[in-house]
Amino acid sequence: MLLFILIIFVLLLFYLPAFWAQAVLRHYGQAREDFPGTGGELARHLLDRRGLQHVPVEVTEAGDHYDPQAKAVRLSLAHFEGRSLTAVTVAAHEVGHALQHHEGYTPLLVRTRLVFAAQRAEKVGAWLMMLMPVMALLSRSPLGAGMMLLAGALSFGVAALVHLVTLPVELDASYRRALPMLTRGYIPPRDYRAARRILTACALTYVATALASTLNLWRWLAIIRR
Repeated sequence: MLLFILIIFVLLLFYLPAFWAQAVLRHYGQAREDFPGTGGELARHLLDRRGLQHVPVEVTEAGDHYDPQAKAVRLSLAHFEGRSLTAVTVAAHEVGHALQHHEGYTPLLVRTRLVFAAQRAEKVGAWLMMLMPVMALLSRSPLGAGMMLLAGALSFGVAALVHLVTLPVELDASYRRALPMLTRGYIPPRDYRAARRILTACALTYVATALASTLNLWRWLAIIRR
């Protein structure tokens, strides 16, 4: 019974933030006639005001994000064309990342480097996991399997580190940059609390992802210790 309760708790911890975030985004995703522009137009305006005319604002199907390689703010079609509180809040958040990059914000630069390392490490880890039974059979020694497990755990460790570094980056973009920008006349005072709620909901999804990644790493370390 205790194990069942623990499993339910873990599932809620990992998946509830994502469901809540989507519910909050939908709730504030209704078009607002009192908004003078779309999310894409606000992003363009905020970037231009800060001298980042070279940073394009593009439509994407890969989810709202800032691409540090292309130096581009990318928004989903709904947020690019939408005149909703969700659209403008998400747009301001992604502009926050562009400002971080422009200012040389260290956690963002570290995360960018770690992402490339994690992509390679995950590929290596996946291959090692597939090769592990073969290597153990050929070597007929637990040492070979142990080395494979260790290498796989290291690849998961890099991914966990990426997610942990992502948290301060996202919080800074939301609360130190996006929210102050929005409250300087871009949304009415009655929407301040709702905008913060949107940013908080999105931040919690990153918290859940970091926890899931850390748990995955812990699982592999536990396997190695056996």
